[in-house]
Amino acid sequence: MAFELPPLPFDKSALEPHMSAETFDYHHGKHHKAYVDKTNGWIDEKGLAGLSLIQVIEKAKATADKGLFNNAAQIWNHTFFWNCLAPAGQQPSGALAEKITATFGSTDELLKKMAAEAVGHFASGWAWLVLEGDALKVTSYHDADTPIVYEGVKPLLTLDVWEHAYYIDYRNARPKFAETVLGNIINWDFVAQNLDGNGASRADQQQ
Repeated sequence: MAFELPPLPFDKSALEPHMSAETFDYHHGKHHKAYVDKTNGWIDEKGLAGLSLIQVIEKAKATADKGLFNNAAQIWNHTFFWNCLAPAGQQPSGALAEKITATFGSTDELLKKMAAEAVGHFASGWAWLVLEGDALKVTSYHDADTPIVYEGVKPLLTLDVWEHAYYIDYRNARPKFAETVLGNIINWDFVAQNLDGNGASRADQQQ
């Protein structure tokens, strides 16, 4: 048994013009796949058979196995990211919209804060909207680091700010990428679902 490259939850051209099919050919078909292949190459060697993806990530973190952590966590991060995206048109509603307004003043203010976090993040990593306790928080993590290894932190929404996320469609313009993706193609239904605290499980997989 081994981990699999999860299929995209939409057709690879569904997010155009904001994110192109060509981007998914590389970002999903090559970068995400490479993390899956690398992790699978260690399953027998590192005694990972039968563990879920999250269990592998937790084991790598506990044993300071940086190579395993970086690759396994990137499988989870990317899977979660794809689920955070949807064709243009959604807006937050219901309990999520109320929580966003109570915390940030408006959805626009949240998006500005998250874009600023993404743009200001030095080098590669991920910008996140998370729950800490019952409070919304915007933060970021470096490289493959992920909220699922921090006690009390629950993932709601993420934006990949590795260069491979935007170099085809936006060249080196991370600010334009962050503004465009956050403002147009977020799957707010998925974000709202994650208010139940079970977001981590939605990008997990069994071998």
